[in-house]
Amino acid sequence: MPFTAPVAEFRFLFDHVLGYARLAETETFAEAGNDTAEAVLTELGKLCDGVLAPLNRGGDLTPARLENGIVRTSPGFKDGYKAIAEGGWLGLAAGTDHGGMGLPLALNTAMHDMMSGACLSLELCPLLSQGQIEALEHHASDAIKDLYLPKLTSGEWTGTMNLTEPQAGSDVGALRSKAEPNGDGTYAVTGQKIFITWGDHDVADNVCHLVLARLPDGVPGTKGISLFIVPKFIPDAAGNPGERNSLRVVSLEHKLGIHGSPTCVMSFEGARGWMVGKENGGMAAMFTMMNNARLGVGAQGIGVAEAAYQHALAYAKERKQGRTPLGDGAIIDHADVRRMLAVMKAEVFAARAIALACGIALDLGKATGEGHWKARAALLTPIAKAHGTDIGCEVSSMGVQVHGGMGFIEETGAAQYFRDARITPIYEGTNGIQAMDLVGRKMMDNGDAACRLLQEVEDCAEAARSVLPELAEKVWESAETMREATEWLIAQGADDRNAGATAYLRAFARVLGGHYHLKAALADPQGPRARLAQVFITRILPEHESLLVQAKAGAAQLYALSAEDLESA
Repeated sequence: MPFTAPVAEFRFLFDHVLGYARLAETETFAEAGNDTAEAVLTELGKLCDGVLAPLNRGGDLTPARLENGIVRTSPGFKDGYKAIAEGGWLGLAAGTDHGGMGLPLALNTAMHDMMSGACLSLELCPLLSQGQIEALEHHASDAIKDLYLPKLTSGEWTGTMNLTEPQAGSDVGALRSKAEPNGDGTYAVTGQKIFITWGDHDVADNVCHLVLARLPDGVPGTKGISLFIVPKFIPDAAGNPGERNSLRVVSLEHKLGIHGSPTCVMSFEGARGWMVGKENGGMAAMFTMMNNARLGVGAQGIGVAEAAYQHALAYAKERKQGRTPLGDGAIIDHADVRRMLAVMKAEVFAARAIALACGIALDLGKATGEGHWKARAALLTPIAKAHGTDIGCEVSSMGVQVHGGMGFIEETGAAQYFRDARITPIYEGTNGIQAMDLVGRKMMDNGDAACRLLQEVEDCAEAARSVLPELAEKVWESAETMREATEWLIAQGADDRNAGATAYLRAFARVLGGHYHLKAALADPQGPRARLAQVFITRILPEHESLLVQAKAGAAQLYALSAEDLESA
């Protein structure tokens, strides 16, 4: 399963579409200019191509396993993780106070995109550690920071996120895990957690769990939840892994995909833990980690889509079947196969641009403190997560289709991308939750952040009219339609908003995709970028109109159908 990290694609997006150079104009990222970005992307490409990609197929065929209470990872994963850690990649965006590089999240997003395309199952490990690093940086005491952050940043230890319980999935407030004070500043944490990604392994010296649990006086619901760090091995006086804590892996989940990633059922049995943040402030602390992870998960979907596209393209260039308009060539010369490949490539570009734009907005918000950028980042986060992962599933499914019957045969490897990608719309908040967040919390400003962004789309389209008039007009019209839909949306009640939320989010992503393709075409008006933009803007962008019809349909017709109707209709 050959893979080539799309380094040139990131360079083009940063230089010609997204304005990455603005980051180096700030004091925070003054050392992170184009030369730094070039060096980071180049080294990432080498790591992904030479070390991680060769592990992908083996991780699928030889999954992680639990033997006598010990999790054994897939062949080569330990060395692959060591290469990630020794390269300093876990600390790419971490603060410099504890050994991190302090580089932009935009580069960190590119890293997760590339690593996911190379080997999603292994990439999940550093993604969770980075999320934990950010949560501790914002919420932990100095003592916890000084002990844990250097180890997590170096990759000596890894981090996890323990939210989900059998009865408490998206409804985190229903959790039953409890934390009893030990009287010495520590807590005895008891409960069972499920779906814990990289909950245990043999690639690093310690596993540090962030666990949501309720204190004895914690009120029901999310307001009574606190956050605790519970290490597998309790650090000794020198900060090294010492006594084994009272926690264990009950089992590993048998999953549709990402077989190389050990997904654990964890049991905490009076395990010793330390509170992170304030009492009953667990959700605020955990959301710091989850917001980081949501952008990373969006990048996961895009990375897998990239790999699926490359796999399909290579097959289509070699496979001969029937006569084509160009003679007895390969199937890439059939119009429908050419259509699928063009759509795959156009979709990946658009989704990647949205994710990287979100990363840049997060960086500018941090560097400037300006509310405009923070609002932009908040708006784009659910779009980047949901759309990036939806595209991961759709493009990898299309990759199977390009292979025809051979795509359904596991030996070709095409199906693995589809199976691996399918988890990404589910975890870190399902895509339905992302959509409801977009039309709910992210519209509490009466749509100001959304309309600001749409105004930029219109301004760009206006400027492009003299160069690419047909494409510019279509993008301008889509932005105006989206603005009108946004104004309609903010006037509706919560039920009607939520009923149309998924369609609204996807429509917004379509408009943004058209915008970024138009900017790419402006940088290459006679070349392949413009031709790819033609595909997206004429074939894919028009979907936004039908999506907005769905978005405005309201909730009444959905609730008019009873459960019995759904069974019998």
